[in-house]
Order: sequence, then C-alpha cells, then structure tokens
Amino acid sequence: MTTQDDLKRQVAQSALRFVRAGQVLGVGTGSTVDLFIDALAAAKLDVKQAVSSSERSTAKLTAIGIEVLDLNDVDELPVYIDGADEIDGGFHMIKGGGAALTREKIIAAVAKTFVCIADASKRVEVLGRFPLPVEVVPMARAHVARELARLGGRPVWRQGVVTDNGNVILDVHGLSITEPVATESRIDRIVGVVTNGLFAARGADVLLLGSADGVRELRR
Repeated sequence: MTTQDDLKRQVAQSALRFVRAGQVLGVGTGSTVDLFIDALAAAKLDVKQAVSSSERSTAKLTAIGIEVLDLNDVDELPVYIDGADEIDGGFHMIKGGGAALTREKIIAAVAKTFVCIADASKRVEVLGRFPLPVEVVPMARAHVARELARLGGRPVWRQGVVTDNGNVILDVHGLSITEPVATESRIDRIVGVVTNGLFAARGADVLLLGSADGVRELRR
C-alpha cells in the first residue's frame, strides 16, 4: 500500500528534474521539501548555492554542502521548489503550516518558475479546510484576530510558535475561500498583518502531484 510519505518521496524525487546545474535554487520549507533536500543530496547534482525560506531548510542545505545566500545578493532565481498545505484547480495555495509563509512568499515573488510539490491529499476544490495562517506583529495579535473574525473566520493563536521573523501566527478556521486573490489582498490590508498564507496573486506555475498512480505534472 502506498503511504502518504511514499507519495511525498515520489514528488520530491520528481522535482529534481527542475534543478539546473550551476544555477541558484530556491528552496521552501516543510516535510515534503525536507525529502526533496534529501533527494538533492543523494543525486549529487551540481547545485552549489541556494536561497532558503526558513532556518530549518537552511540548516539542511548547509549540512549537505550547499551555500545559502541572502536573497538580496541574488539577481535572478530561475526555480523555486516548495510544498503546499492546500492547492486548488487555479493553482492558488494555502501555505504556512510550518510558519515560514512570509519568506516563502518573498522568494516566490522573485522566482521565475514556482514548482509546487504535493501529495494528492493537498488538492482541493475550495481552499479553507486547512486553517489559513496569518503572520502578525505580536502587539497587533488581538486587533488582527477581531478583524479576521469579522471576515467570518475563527482565528486561533498558534501558541508557542514564533516565526523566523519574530512574529506570531493566527490560524483562521472555518473559511471557504471562493475568491482567493481578493481574500489575500483584504487580509493583507489589516494593520498588523505581515502577510497571510494565501498564495493566490502569485500561485504555482507547475504542480507535481503524487498519487497512487504516480506523479502527475500539471501546469497553470
């Protein structure tokens, strides 16, 4: 029987074909990305430099001998490879289960091609079953929570979690996100929000979707 971990390994392995020798590689965060970094190490591809969306991924990349650059020092980023907590038919995503959403969104904005690696359980018709993460400046937590409740969600403070940027996370439950781009913009306009986990204005370009039948490559 094919397990979810098996599917994650399959898509992680499949993503190696988007890696180009000698180019700086964008690397995201999460359990599927961890497996991608493991596959990258085993394949011994000519990747010497990367940019990373989290301290967690930075540590793994450094451990396999890849230099992690500051994004400010990179002129172009051909490919960014990252996972998703949910992805819909329009390649809009919810991300941020690992609390790295702000850095992920910044790198995605710079990358020419965003490759999303996910198992079939992450594909949904309507976003929102997975609680939407919102990164918030700590002093604004209560204010932002009230504003998010006015949008119809139930914000829950992810206690004990501090992002790599020193902020807190509110996970918004109970949303049915039928207009991802508009919802992303509306939440970002709340004072105190750093960013939210909707990747809609800049979604994925390529989806590698792992299922029991193998890895499917879908393009927007």
